[in-house]
Amino acid sequence: MSEPTEIRSKSVKAKVRRTVLKAGGTLLISLFSPLSALASQILAVRTWPSEEYTRVTLENDANLKTSHFIIKNPERLVVDVEGIELSPTLKSLVAKIQPNDPYIKQVRVGQNRPNVVRLVFDLKEEVNPQVFTLAPVGEYQHRLVFDLYPVNPPDPIAALIEKGQWSIDAPPDAMPPPVAEIKPPYAEPKSDRAPQVNRMLTIALDPGHGGEDPGAVGRGGSYEKNIVLAIAKRLKAKLEQHPNMRVMLTRDGDYFVPLHVRVQKARKVQADLFVSIHADAFVQPTANGSSVFALSEKGASSTAARWLANKENAADLIGGANIKNHDKQLASVLLDLSTTAQINDSLKLGKAVLNEIGGINRLHKGSVEQAGFAVLKAPDIPSILIETAFISNPAEEARLNDDAYQDQMADAVSQGIRKYFAKNPPLAKGKMM
Repeated sequence: MSEPTEIRSKSVKAKVRRTVLKAGGTLLISLFSPLSALASQILAVRTWPSEEYTRVTLENDANLKTSHFIIKNPERLVVDVEGIELSPTLKSLVAKIQPNDPYIKQVRVGQNRPNVVRLVFDLKEEVNPQVFTLAPVGEYQHRLVFDLYPVNPPDPIAALIEKGQWSIDAPPDAMPPPVAEIKPPYAEPKSDRAPQVNRMLTIALDPGHGGEDPGAVGRGGSYEKNIVLAIAKRLKAKLEQHPNMRVMLTRDGDYFVPLHVRVQKARKVQADLFVSIHADAFVQPTANGSSVFALSEKGASSTAARWLANKENAADLIGGANIKNHDKQLASVLLDLSTTAQINDSLKLGKAVLNEIGGINRLHKGSVEQAGFAVLKAPDIPSILIETAFISNPAEEARLNDDAYQDQMADAVSQGIRKYFAKNPPLAKGKMM
């Protein structure tokens, strides 16, 4: 016997209702599913060890919330990262800690609780950790950064004194030969020279970029940060062949140094000169030649100089400076105080170096250019920025990677510096304060 129409209609409605409820339940489950389904993804992990500090970077697709604390005896840094789940990429951090890392012995990574990963850094000594986030910039997405600074950092002046076996306040008879003893062709007639000072000359060399900030990247894959560090090390060796010169590198490895810290380092060692070394890039691969820049109080000397200064001044954003930790007042003094005397001396230094560089490479401009480079704003140190060549030009990129060209560039800059000192002997240290 067939089912009555009314009963069959009710049965169909009930089935429809059950289907709708089931679908609705599925929708509710999807809306209120565990947060793990929405967890952020760790895209990359990187480590940058150095004597000054060790940096660990987690690059991710969203901003992460963290908390951290120190455990004593033995020293450990514990970091809880919320909104992520343990992943193979995050686990790979364990293998990235090298035995020669000055501050991290090892790192342990584990799922502390749902949606929270715990990182435990076993430390080699007591550190002051800085944990901060960086917004997306350039090719980077969100970054979570751990900077581990030693509680007792090395003294840069003590390091230089140890290398040179001398003291700033040493008597003249204990010092190396004075500047006046620089031999021809660097010596000028005595009648044209200021009184000589018997003391060591300190030169701060600043290889641009480093660490998270690769600088310009050539078409062949060369990183500016690696090339300029190699040239700076060659230049350091050449300058220190002369007994009255010592050199401080603002970085001696592949790690990031904020712009204002580079200036601070030069001032801490009472540098007589500051020379920043770079390898230029431009949107057109045909651009070529070497350039030298000094600071400008009145704006850039050309549109290209302004463009380059803006690009170089953005290094802190790419490299990852912890802006919240800056001493804003000190940074303001360092980056705003400039003097006419400093700029005039910088132009003289720049001209001496440019003349020598012109002997090994085409000059992009035949005179020293000027722009508002943040790294050149030490008020009491003659400072120049050298663009050794265009890394964006395939031919010049090849030269920049050539040992012979790097050596020639270092030799040219060294001779330019010595000629500058021959004509412009520095004041006694007491008169510089």
